[in-house]
Amino acid sequence: MAEKLCVWYSVCPMKRFYEAGKIEESWVRLYCRANNPKCVRKQMEARGEDHPDNMLPDGSIRKDLE
Repeated sequence: MAEKLCVWYSVCPMKRFYEAGKIEESWVRLYCRANNPKCVRKQMEARGEDHPDNMLPDGSIRKDLE
């Protein structure tokens, strides 16, 4: 069975950060691969709200990802 990815994953900065080794796999596993409805990034995207690329799925900001 194919894994269920978030609809935004292919264009989400989390994919790029994970593939570059800048964020831990747990972020992708808990939010992106699980298509977690609690993802703040996904919620903001659905509402058409701007959010910074360095905002993690839980809404926290990581300065080192700028």
